[in-house]
Amino acid sequence: MDLGAFSVSLAVRDIAASRAFYEKLGFSVFGGDQSQRWLIMRNGTTLIGLFQGMFEKNTLTFNPGWDSAAKELPQFTDVRAIQQALQASGLALDQQADASTSGPAFIALADPDGNPILIDQHR
Repeated sequence: MDLGAFSVSLAVRDIAASRAFYEKLGFSVFGGDQSQRWLIMRNGTTLIGLFQGMFEKNTLTFNPGWDSAAKELPQFTDVRAIQQALQASGLALDQQADASTSGPAFIALADPDGNPILIDQHR
């Protein structure tokens, strides 16, 4: 099962201060909208998301259908198929996608230590 592109979504208190900090570490803005309080930043193949007021905790994020440059992949595992496989393996999901739909959707779960995992399909 391919979960797609990986990034860490950081729950930040001040997006401008966080942006300035990560720019000093060599990251540059790759996507998002600071006025909407979210940015995607990149350093080489490493992606991080800065999200002010959107997440309670830092979150491991996977994007089915995207590579690490946020380019659409011609083939990918749909989030609903991932959901079905995870549930079949006995994992409990905190949020589920509607299995009767197609296109953008997300699922959420937590690892044994309570770390949030978001699998967020954009297409």
